[in-house]
Amino acid sequence: MRTLALDVGDKRIGVAISDPMGILASPLTAIERTSDSRAIDAILEIADEQEAGEIVVGLPVSLSGGYSEQTKSVAAFVLKLEARSPVPVKTADERYSTVEAERLLSQSNPKRVRSRGEIDAAAAAVILQSYLDAQGSG
Repeated sequence: MRTLALDVGDKRIGVAISDPMGILASPLTAIERTSDSRAIDAILEIADEQEAGEIVVGLPVSLSGGYSEQTKSVAAFVLKLEARSPVPVKTADERYSTVEAERLLSQSNPKRVRSRGEIDAAAAAVILQSYLDAQGSG
């Protein structure tokens, strides 16, 4: 079963997908977040096209484990997505995902300038890989 992962930001949503075996995560795209409804439409279309069996959304929990305003905003988005999604929607800790994505991208090609969308999709892949690794060890 493929898993779709999201890195939800105020302006864009990074999207990543797993392989059919649920072992490897790959960055897919970034969706412009002009409205929650349009973003959810785009997410569900991608989930259908990719035959995703679940959606994992990175939850930006603070380092202390508390909920910030951004955490609350993403949690509200997750509730809207869950209400419309035909597949299960889960959350996963996304601490350091963007930092890790930028590190990995700079290692692969240090001189290339990345778009924010590429970084967001890579952050979604970091979230997804962490989720997949935890599922495999659990």
